[in-house]
Amino acid sequence: MTTLTKTAIRADLLDFQADPGLGDVQSDAVRWRPGHWLLIDEDGRILAVQPHEPGDDFRKLDRRGQLLMPGFIDTHVHCPQIDVIGSWGAQLLDWLETYTFPAEARHADPAVAAAAAALFLDALLAHGSTSAVVFPTVHKASTEALFAAAQARGMRVIAGKVLMDRHAPDNLRDDVTNAERECRELIAHWHGRGRLAYAVTPRFAATSSAGQLAMAGRLLAEHPGVYMQTHVAENPAEVRWIAELYPQARSYLDVYAAHGLLNERAVLAHGIWLDGSDRALLRDSGAQIAFCPSSNLFLGSGLFGWREAREVGFNVSLASDVGGGTSLSMLRTMADGYKVQALAGTRLSAWALLHAATRGAAQALQLDHEIGSLEPGRLADVALWDWAVGPVAQRRDSLAHELHERVFAWVTLGDERNLAECWVAGQRRYVRA
Repeated sequence: MTTLTKTAIRADLLDFQADPGLGDVQSDAVRWRPGHWLLIDEDGRILAVQPHEPGDDFRKLDRRGQLLMPGFIDTHVHCPQIDVIGSWGAQLLDWLETYTFPAEARHADPAVAAAAAALFLDALLAHGSTSAVVFPTVHKASTEALFAAAQARGMRVIAGKVLMDRHAPDNLRDDVTNAERECRELIAHWHGRGRLAYAVTPRFAATSSAGQLAMAGRLLAEHPGVYMQTHVAENPAEVRWIAELYPQARSYLDVYAAHGLLNERAVLAHGIWLDGSDRALLRDSGAQIAFCPSSNLFLGSGLFGWREAREVGFNVSLASDVGGGTSLSMLRTMADGYKVQALAGTRLSAWALLHAATRGAAQALQLDHEIGSLEPGRLADVALWDWAVGPVAQRRDSLAHELHERVFAWVTLGDERNLAECWVAGQRRYVRA
């Protein structure tokens, strides 16, 4: 008797073979294959996509009438801030002091950190996100717990110990020497292990001294392949504060450039309050901005200029930024992204939003050989969705005349309740109850 070790899923398959642009609803970059079979090998990699049923050496899952896409890639999210999501009444700097720092201090306890990491990663999967760029806390134990939990689930996670040596509570500050030692130990143990990658992680320029930023730059220079993640130009008050702390810098972004922190593996969240020189610097360095629309709306931070980014030519990906963002759902994030861009004068297609959370994010992270599409050879990080949940969405779906109209309604009306199943490297990690 043959043991079935390969999997085939039949569904409506949607992914991208190129960049669809911002507003083209008829883009040739969209790859739409309704009623096709996705074939996955024993190692969890995509073998092929085909219209006809495969042989009996596959375990077959017939999910006709449901949508199968690459798992979403959340390029900026905070593991410990699950505890403060939906907290009332603060802008960025007040938010940190009132909510974020007390929540993060609890992660000094390894048991708290381990439980939080497990909850956080399971929640990502239950929202259809299979990969993420994540902030843990300043505590080494928090980073270790996150990496261990991600490895147990086979997930692609990029993370690193948060660096803060000033303007933070005593129980959340490190120093340059100890922080460097712990970062080196974490890189040696975790970077490149399975699907894990390390990110040098200064929280933002205000909470790191010039000495600590210089140390972070040394780590990047000495460890090719390591990422960098931080925040930039989220809030006008924050921008003014950075100018006071670093008067020699031309701009907030220039602080990071001066310390060797901008390269093709740099992920900077927000980037709302940038000028033309900043945008050119992002393009020339290869860095990306993680656009966090839900957080930007919730904290009243401002409207990111995606069209301006496009005109200059730097990478933009999509991120939930929980807990400033109010949901881990990338569908909700996309719906907010559409609204933010509409306010900024740009009408995005559903394709632009979905691309920024799949293939576009993978390319910006230099991981498109592994994730972000349904190409053969990619790992089968995929999510299966219902097109519509509830009578209003079902009615709207039934009246859609063409594909973009249907997908746009799914993006704007859907959320985690639409998710039926989620696979990581061919292993089913979430099934809706």
